Amino acid sequence: MKEHILDLFLRKYRINMVKPTIKKYNNCRLLDIGCGWEARLLKSIEDYIEYGVGIDFKPPELKTHKLSTIKMKLEKKLPFEDESFDIVTMLAVLEHISYPEDILREINRVLKKDGRLILTVPSKMAKPILEFMAFKLRIIDRAEIEDHKKYYNKNDIILCSEASNFILEKHRYFQFGCNNFACFYKE
Repeated sequence: MKEHILDLFLRKYRINMVKPTIKKYNNCRLLDIGCGWEARLLKSIEDYIEYGVGIDFKPPELKTHKLSTIKMKLEKKLPFEDESFDIVTMLAVLEHISYPEDILREINRVLKKDGRLILTVPSKMAKPILEFMAFKLRIIDRAEIEDHKKYYNKNDIILCSEASNFILEKHRYFQFGCNNFACFYKE
């Protein structure tokens, strides 16, 4: 699968945004929801984690002593025990999910106490820009944009996180307000 050049740049940008938080956890167990077809985040943080698992409907088959992937379509349940992970990442995934509150509750369930959920998600301002870049300019993947269920601003993220018992630790917009970066913790 060939990735559009702008999609590649945006993915690298998101990965670089989350690495500092991941590096704060010595030998953490990490779940990457929506790891993508190359599991790039997992591969790029392998030196900083004890174990990482990625789930997606299109991941590569990956099985090493530190990393693995699971091929599955994300619905309302995660196939992991309670309090299995220190960090869960969702980079450009929440906008594709039909039941975001259910998944966030599941993430809360699989996170350890004081664990972190790190996510990026497009803002409402991004919708016309992404559609223009996908449908007219064809510089990002059209199918990915057509699959977006919802765009989020800070207040939308706060409402979703409160419904799933997370506490917002950090939020900022990036890429000229078109994307959200948020970090939540579980008490």
